Parts: sequence; C-alpha cells; structure tokens
Amino acid sequence: VQLVESGGGSVQAGGALKLSCAASGSTDRRHCMGWFRQTPENERERGATINRYGSTTYSDSVKGRFSISQDSAKNTLYLQMNNLKPEDTSIYYCAARSRYGCYTSSQYFNYWGQGTQVTVSS
Repeated sequence: VQLVESGGGSVQAGGALKLSCAASGSTDRRHCMGWFRQTPENERERGATINRYGSTTYSDSVKGRFSISQDSAKNTLYLQMNNLKPEDTSIYYCAARSRYGCYTSSQYFNYWGQGTQVTVSS
C-alpha cells in the first residue's frame, strides 16, 4: 500500500483546507484509514479515522471542525478541515491499517504517507 498526501498549505485562523490521500494497492489491505498529526513531542496523534464501512472517530480537539471521508472509486481519503486554529499547525499524515479492526493509536497503523504541512497563522 502506498499513500500520497496533498492539499496542505498556509491559511489564516478561521480558514479551511482539504487534505487528500491517494492510495494504491489492494483495498483488502486497508481495513482502516486515518489522519494523524505530529505533536511537539514528535508523536503522531489521531485526528480522525474511518473504517471500510464508513464509521468514523474524531479526537476531541478536532470534533465538529474536521470531517474525514473516503471515495472508494477514486481510492482517495479526505480530511476537510474547517475553522482552523493556530494549534492545528502540524505535519499531517495519512495512514492505513491492513489488519481487521480500527484503532485510534498510531501504533496500530502499518502504512504511512510522507506527510503534508499545514500552517495556521493567527
């Protein structure tokens, strides 16, 4: 599975961005997908996840502002980010899990994209 993110950039607080993640490889190896972002402690924290049936989860920090979705026909994962805040500034990663189950911790995801930078200025 290969994952390639796009759509990052710079925006002012209150603005919006939409990230895309183009996935290649068998869909059988993508039971769960998610968007994570890098913390100052160099860890990857969950933004949102979606399983192959369309069930989603969100972290408290993005709930109500971000929306994760997927287009199976295009093999693409999206993250619509609205009402962005300076604290949303980070590198955002697309991730996929090839085993059954969908989890919120980055340790359970075994495929990762290269990341895309999102910068929100006040």
